[in-house]
Amino acid sequence: MPKPLGILLISGGHERAHYALVLATGAAALGREVTLFATNAGCRLLLAGQPLLADPREAEVAARGVAGLGPLLEAAEELGLRLIACEAGLRSEGLESAPLRPSATVAGVATFLAAVGDGQIATL
Repeated sequence: MPKPLGILLISGGHERAHYALVLATGAAALGREVTLFATNAGCRLLLAGQPLLADPREAEVAARGVAGLGPLLEAAEELGLRLIACEAGLRSEGLESAPLRPSATVAGVATFLAAVGDGQIATL
């Protein structure tokens, strides 16, 4: 049984959010249990309405035939990834009352670490 993978997203930029989802969905497609933990500016990835989809880079990526954030978020949900928005990260960014994607939950770092257990953690 493959070890769980935890992805820690601390950046709110398109590039890191995109690759966090590429890693997460790739690992899940290979049968790994994946938890994506977004904190600080990275929490923007999990907001309802997907503000990162408006980033100009999103259109460039899609025009080149690469899956963008929208399709990757849909794949993440279909593959059963656990999406966690960090409670402290939301507060630090002033987003504590912002609506999240329905598939995202709010929790702290202890929940993330428990989910990953003795698996791997990648930071983006």
